[in-house]
Amino acid sequence: MSALEKQVGGGHYRVGGIQPVQYAEANELRFLEACVVKRVTRHNREGGKGRQDIEKAIHELQLLLELRYGGES
Repeated sequence: MSALEKQVGGGHYRVGGIQPVQYAEANELRFLEACVVKRVTRHNREGGKGRQDIEKAIHELQLLLELRYGGES
């Protein structure tokens, strides 16, 4: 079985056209960018955490702005 066919703790990443990890790898995203894709992908799916996923994605984008582009956001 391929690692992409297996998910520990649910199947909310396998229900779309491609998994967030496939998108992130294909587009050479770094950690924070990949986290944002993952959270936005799952926020409204079973196993997702709705509003909390969006709040975390916003925080990760704020971190990305601060760490990559300097200064506070």
